[in-house]
Amino acid sequence: MPLSLTATVQHFPIAGAFTISRGSKTTASVVTCQISDGKVTGWGECVPYARYGESLESVLAAIEAVRSSIEAGLTRADLQKAMSPGAARNAVDCALWDLEAKKSGKRVHELVGTTAPGALTTAYTLSLGDPEQMMVQAQKYSHRALLKVKVGTADDASRIRAVRQGAPESKIILDANEGWTEDNLAAHFAACAENGISLIEQPLPAGRDQALASIAHPVPVCADESVHGTDDLKGLAGRYDAVNIKLDKTGGLTEALRMRAAAEALGLKIMVGCMVGSSLAMAPAILVAQGVDFVDLDGPLLLAEDRKPGLRYEASLVFPPETSLWG
Repeated sequence: MPLSLTATVQHFPIAGAFTISRGSKTTASVVTCQISDGKVTGWGECVPYARYGESLESVLAAIEAVRSSIEAGLTRADLQKAMSPGAARNAVDCALWDLEAKKSGKRVHELVGTTAPGALTTAYTLSLGDPEQMMVQAQKYSHRALLKVKVGTADDASRIRAVRQGAPESKIILDANEGWTEDNLAAHFAACAENGISLIEQPLPAGRDQALASIAHPVPVCADESVHGTDDLKGLAGRYDAVNIKLDKTGGLTEALRMRAAAEALGLKIMVGCMVGSSLAMAPAILVAQGVDFVDLDGPLLLAEDRKPGLRYEASLVFPPETSLWG
């Protein structure tokens, strides 16, 4: 039976606002892809990211460009060549995985060839604000095992101290979102070491991060904007100690699994992260995140309203998806 593909835009309100060094937003706008054989439907979700030149319109157009090929039976393997890495391919790739699982009566982890996924300790993200605001945020969520803290200003030392004061027991990932410079890098690294930060994510702008090779790393440094897929990994040597794998960057679960294996082979620490999206976007990433060093799959926790059914979150844990959601 021939396949049919639909792609639609959906908007999920964020609880309050989500603020990073590049700005704030109050709505998570996603593209949802459905691929059906008339009996079962596979689902995938992506979050277009302006930092990478993506928009809702460009992602919809990229999916539309492969519609006829998908409906004619384009395989996942061929999809990796037919579409460029990025959000659009992610939605299609994950929908094809979900469709294959439903048609075969197997879970996606069985198709991948891994054991059943388990619950994971996920980070909870705190938005950028002034030090006092960030200490209040940290105090509110100090019961969480792992916090991810958005920074990225010219003077973040006071923010780092404030967050540590607010959450003295939590493990902390610091995400500068390309907001630091060579001039303030050493001071920020020192503040991170003094306050027991576990990981520093993307301190310098992608393409202008050479200084990381000539400065000691008292805390492991993780590439995010500087790495998208497997082919980028070797270029990180000497600058980064870890990589953040996001399906919206890799272009789907297929490439994310390949990238994880390659990163492990290079001895890099691995973080599996997300954009701000619904549970449908997080579900495939849970497979990639099994056993990695850091997990940041809290997108639905930042929303005022999630999909139903959504992922189950309890305390700091996120649980694998039910088949009614994905996989």
